[in-house]
Amino acid sequence: MPSQTYVQGQRIRAIGLTVTNCDRALNFYKEALGFELVSDITVEGQNHSDLEDVTEAKIRIVTLRLGDELIELMEYLNIQGKLIPSDSQSNDLWFQHLAIVVSDMDRAYAHLRSFPIEPISVSPQTMPSSNEASAGVRAFKFKDLDGHDLELIWFPPDKGKDKWHQNSNRLFLGIDHSAIAVSNTEQSLHFYCDLLGMQIDSRSLNWESTQTSLDNLPGAKVQITGLRPDQDSVGIELLDYILPGKGRPIPSDWKSCDIAKMQIELVVNDIEQAVEILRQNGVQFVSSGVIQFTDSASPDRQGCLVKDPDGHAILLIAE
Repeated sequence: MPSQTYVQGQRIRAIGLTVTNCDRALNFYKEALGFELVSDITVEGQNHSDLEDVTEAKIRIVTLRLGDELIELMEYLNIQGKLIPSDSQSNDLWFQHLAIVVSDMDRAYAHLRSFPIEPISVSPQTMPSSNEASAGVRAFKFKDLDGHDLELIWFPPDKGKDKWHQNSNRLFLGIDHSAIAVSNTEQSLHFYCDLLGMQIDSRSLNWESTQTSLDNLPGAKVQITGLRPDQDSVGIELLDYILPGKGRPIPSDWKSCDIAKMQIELVVNDIEQAVEILRQNGVQFVSSGVIQFTDSASPDRQGCLVKDPDGHAILLIAE
């Protein structure tokens, strides 16, 4: 029987965001975006330091739910990480956003504007009919209180998952995907599809004035490739900017405690085998190897943090 050549990534369990203050971030995500508190724990010890490659890490982790999806707000209590560059743009390779699905874009936008967000988009934008893959989709990009990139997204009846169209009294429904800027689509597809076992779900070329207004990036033209893991969960979108070209790379000295760092948490069925496959393929590791968790507070049994070809963080976990 031939040996397996890729990791069986089952689902994206959560997206982790490093924040300057968990209480402030918690209030924002609850009040502005409708998230609900799941848990609030503090972890420390050598295994957590080894996992994130941060010396003597003491991390408060606040888990929030929106619909079926989870995010983790991570505050390093004893370390002050670097802030996100204030001049960040969508084509900078550290760009990563969460796409939060709404049932009514106009109401969601009006609600959001009462909070101290930093807009990226001029206003909510509607994808033109000339773009068959995303025609009629409405979107608005903005930054949270720490400068993390977020997006509100509304799907017309013929677009998006079925669950986004089920009758709901809620304004904010869940997280559809996390989008990341990449330098080379084929290079990223090798990592996410050939190695992590994800599938291509959609392809789109977005440009014209709509994309410029959405990204606040003159002449923006971006190749978008949507990916999904085996099980239904949050997807990943690869954003490959053709115009105005690739932005700045992720600095090599950025660490998990820096505010710009987000991590995609991917549940795998055999983490030891996964790590071996990734090592054989020259993937860059943040953790020294598979980290075992013995403390009852940790939601995972084992974990290993790696980087994709552009330096985005992927946390492999065994539940």
